Amino acid sequence: MVDRSAPRCPRSRAFHDIVAAALSRRAFMRGSAALGAGAILPAGAALAPRPSRAADTRLMFPAVAANTRDTVTVPDGFNWHVVASWGDPLWSHAPAFDPETRGTAASQALAIGDNNDGMEMFAGGGRSVLAVNNEYVNLEIMFGNRASERPESEDDVRKNMAAHGVSIFEVTGTGGRWRIAPDSPVNRRITADTPMTIAGPARGHPLLRTAADPDGTRARGTWNNCGCGRTPWGTYLACEENFNGYFSASDPGFTPDADQTRYGIGAKDWGHGWARVDSRFDVSRHPNEPNRVGYVVEIDPLNPAAAPRKRTALGRFKHENAEVELTASGHVVVYMGDDERGEFLYRFVSADTYRENGATGSLLDSGTLYAARFHDNMRGEWVALTPENTGLASQAEICIRTRQAASAVGATTMDRPEWVAANPARAEVFCCLTNNKNRGIKPNAGGDPAPVNGPNPRARNRYGQIVRWAPDGGDHAAPGFTWDLFAVAGNPTVHADAYAGSANIDAGNMFNAPDGLAFDRNGLMWIQTDGNTRNRGEFAGMGNNQMLAGDPETGEIRRFL
Repeated sequence: MVDRSAPRCPRSRAFHDIVAAALSRRAFMRGSAALGAGAILPAGAALAPRPSRAADTRLMFPAVAANTRDTVTVPDGFNWHVVASWGDPLWSHAPAFDPETRGTAASQALAIGDNNDGMEMFAGGGRSVLAVNNEYVNLEIMFGNRASERPESEDDVRKNMAAHGVSIFEVTGTGGRWRIAPDSPVNRRITADTPMTIAGPARGHPLLRTAADPDGTRARGTWNNCGCGRTPWGTYLACEENFNGYFSASDPGFTPDADQTRYGIGAKDWGHGWARVDSRFDVSRHPNEPNRVGYVVEIDPLNPAAAPRKRTALGRFKHENAEVELTASGHVVVYMGDDERGEFLYRFVSADTYRENGATGSLLDSGTLYAARFHDNMRGEWVALTPENTGLASQAEICIRTRQAASAVGATTMDRPEWVAANPARAEVFCCLTNNKNRGIKPNAGGDPAPVNGPNPRARNRYGQIVRWAPDGGDHAAPGFTWDLFAVAGNPTVHADAYAGSANIDAGNMFNAPDGLAFDRNGLMWIQTDGNTRNRGEFAGMGNNQMLAGDPETGEIRRFL
């Protein structure tokens, strides 16, 4: 039993002690860059040799200076253009976007959704098909023609619901520009109302059964999809994140139970009002409905007739993205982060193996789910979440109450795990830990302590860091790994302590809140931020949100956008 009355979590180790531990593990990195840029370094600490001449760098573009201009800035020699915007129709019979009304529920159902997040491009049948998450809506913009800046009519609410989910559409490239191909047979909107199948261990579990779905096998809709993933067999993985903000309670006496509280379910939503038009979002009437959200949803972008599938074996939490790797034996490994302060990193390893042109329909339904434990000696291990070590009754329950399972095995509380990305050049994996104002101050929502520790080295972490781990033997299914920190974001123009950041952060490339993360085919890592853009105080000189390129070999980081 966790004592939730504990006022705060103590610092477990001093920052410089952790630095010393990091510096002692030089065998992790190759060559002369051994932990130089990767370790947590105090301001002024020596940095291992890095490229000093343009010919030595793999980042072949001039760095972009930080700015706060209302535009997109890219290096000389590059250009940009808008491919698709919120409200752009996907079919020729759909009305054009109306900036006065901002559309209706009917027009939104035929158009690009709002707030694009994770996306992937797919090719098939001579088509280039883009799958894009529509994470949420800006209420003050979508309903900016209302005095309240909130949905007021039933149609407003249904427009809001139709703007969430996933947009899938063909794009064509002509004259150096990409644009939507209207009326393509693959064009498709997946929204909060789209029928989908519940798959994996939790399928049919009593906690997933509702009045509308007494079997617990069929769900309606996906929303607040954040990051994404793609499988070797050509499907798209949309990841449900802050699903809790859409539920409310009509019963004035409603009090969430412990499980609901752990997932942020309360009596009030975040202003969306979905329960006004659909009672399944009324948690006081349908308490199991939130248990049917918080999963990775597999979608076939080239087959509009295929129903999306909620893959419960990958766990239920606030998914950021799903990074898929294959082991040498063909087992599918999926790395995932739970984007909330003090939550955990996860890994799924499939029971069956992938074979090209083989059956793939159930590869993500059977396997083992793990949570990560990091140690300050730069080692870590993946702990299997099983009924035996979690105290939960079944694997199905573990897949529904995943946070509670990870708490039970003592997984390491992390600073909001965002995107996970694997290096195609060698067996190592990176994760953006975007920030955590509660680090070293108070526990997570489950009462798990969140002390300052190795991968989370600063209290009141407002800048974030990027953690890296290498699986033992280069095997993504191995139980153990070695870790370090590729970068600790900070502001060296303001701070001279740990908040200045690691030695590969300087006045010319500083950033905060690393979020999106992806590798290109050359093994360069692309870092996107989602942070504070005030450009003053502790964030002075950082400007707008940005995208940077990082070289895992040298630790060099350069701003691109």
